[in-house]
Amino acid sequence: MRAVIHAITPGDHFSPRTGSAIPSVVHGLAGAAGRDADPVRHAVVIDRATMRPRYDSAEVIEFDRARWLTKRDRALDLVRGRVGLRRHGTEAFYAPLVDALREQPPAFVLAHNAPVIPWMLRDSPHHVVLYAHNHLFRTYSHGEASRMLARVAAVVCVGDELAERTRAALPPGFAERVHVVRNGIDTERFRPGSGPSAPRYGAGDSRPAGGRPLRVMFVGRVIPEKGPDVLVRAAGLLPPGSIEAVIVGSQGFARDAPLSRYEQELRRLARESSAVVRFEPFVDRDRLPELLRSADVLVVPSTWNEPGALTAGEGMASGLPVVSSRVGGLPDIVGEAGILVPPGDPAALAEALRALEDPAERARRAEASRARAVARDWNWAWGNLRRVLEGL
Repeated sequence: MRAVIHAITPGDHFSPRTGSAIPSVVHGLAGAAGRDADPVRHAVVIDRATMRPRYDSAEVIEFDRARWLTKRDRALDLVRGRVGLRRHGTEAFYAPLVDALREQPPAFVLAHNAPVIPWMLRDSPHHVVLYAHNHLFRTYSHGEASRMLARVAAVVCVGDELAERTRAALPPGFAERVHVVRNGIDTERFRPGSGPSAPRYGAGDSRPAGGRPLRVMFVGRVIPEKGPDVLVRAAGLLPPGSIEAVIVGSQGFARDAPLSRYEQELRRLARESSAVVRFEPFVDRDRLPELLRSADVLVVPSTWNEPGALTAGEGMASGLPVVSSRVGGLPDIVGEAGILVPPGDPAALAEALRALEDPAERARRAEASRARAVARDWNWAWGNLRRVLEGL
């Protein structure tokens, strides 16, 4: 089988110092491929200036990134695309990455969230696969999509719901090229603990009186689409002292970055709430398993059609009951092990958390979570991807 080369967005970090989703997926797939009975070489093409240390699961191919796209560049490309012209700004941004790919022997090139790469490699000996983690064709006409994907070997989507939307957005004749490969779960790094333990939050953060409350955790980028405000509002609907909401993350990938307007508003909501709400700014991948093991419940309250949330699976692998929004790919990820609630509905989320105050119900959900995670680990995901690639 040909080698696999992953092309991720220029500037994205193939490093455990961030929680960036696509590099985490690449690391999971590459690690599983290396453990396979018939190993397949994986490499990743990355900007030379990105963070170190890098994951050691894939060979690193470096390039020097072009200048960042400006808002004006993006706006001009959007107009060009709508009138049937090439998106010159995007092509210039990806040109150094594509040049690095051209220097490699023929391989399966997995272009993560980058429809421009199949077009730019249309005359190369590589088998190019568009790997879709989100809906990528909202701004593409059928004509432009046909041109960009004319030579694409396959389109891989991380969930059924995303695959359906992708097929609907593509011209007739492309549907048979769309495949589903769900994200795997790191069940080695993320494992159940021996029991909840209180992390240190700093001076002045006292525990609520009357026994230990249910510790309910959100992990992810603190942006409106991820819905942490829904958890804060839900916590305020429950009896004081019954739960402790912990918001882990920041808008970006830096603990010391200034708070965004949304993060400031979230803290205002917390101050005005009757609930106990803690904030833990961004943590890297190495600290995340311990934090998850300190929780009783993980909440994934996304308000957008999230196709393949890694955090939900990692919470399940950690042996946590998971409450998630009924949107995007989340129902498929958590399955019957989790509790699904309507997006943006604090009352429904509060009711689900109230049910999980029962220790027996938590234990049942926790056991089901771990079992589902183990059945969907990265070895399973790589096996599914390998079958797609071998069929091309």
